[in-house]
Amino acid sequence: MFDPYTELANYLKLGGFPAVHLQKYTQDDVYTIVRDIYNSTIFTDLVKRSQIRKVDQLERIVKFAFDHVGRTFSAASLSKYLKSENRTIDNETVYNYISKLESTYILHRCPRYDVQGKEILKTQEKFYLADPALRYSVLGYSSDSTAAMLENVVYLELLRRGYEVTVGKLDTAEIDFVAMKQENKLYIQVAQEIGSAETEKREFGKLLDIRDNYPKYVLRTDIFAGGNVEGIKTMPIADFLLSQEF
Repeated sequence: MFDPYTELANYLKLGGFPAVHLQKYTQDDVYTIVRDIYNSTIFTDLVKRSQIRKVDQLERIVKFAFDHVGRTFSAASLSKYLKSENRTIDNETVYNYISKLESTYILHRCPRYDVQGKEILKTQEKFYLADPALRYSVLGYSSDSTAAMLENVVYLELLRRGYEVTVGKLDTAEIDFVAMKQENKLYIQVAQEIGSAETEKREFGKLLDIRDNYPKYVLRTDIFAGGNVEGIKTMPIADFLLSQEF
């Protein structure tokens, strides 16, 4: 029997590459297969095609980007990280490498959007992966990354449905996603769980501060009945992914 909640949990761990679902592989087998796909994309395609000589430098940038999925990214923060490892790289080179990774569709850039000013911002964007298993095949599996990978799944689904997806900025607050398609717009917060009044206030409060009538969602993984809070619809992430209403 199909259980969307179990399937979502499996997808977060194993990803969606067709090759890993041809038979029942172990988790280690899956990551070995995905690592081969990753190596083929990076070394056979990207390195050779772009004639990259500093492969070790590229790999460190990849690992940093994979480890910072769902967090604001800046070339300066990456340069600082590499400097701590006694390696130097300028900001232009960082973004050159990132652009090459985008060209292979391993990484997707998600820019920031000023909700009040209604304009795309040029700094502090985020990056998401083409598949959750890419992260785990390179960095190893960690349950600490679940929240980030839930965001990743929602981001990919919005792209699949034809939305232009951005990270919302509202004063000092952040809206996980502002998704726009023609005259349609969605505001989305992704929460692994809401276990306290403080967390509920934080997640719902950001959306309540947006003064327009476009649909607003808080998506969750914890068990609850769902419903509507002051016009904000709350529902399980798995149900949202299967929904036809947006």
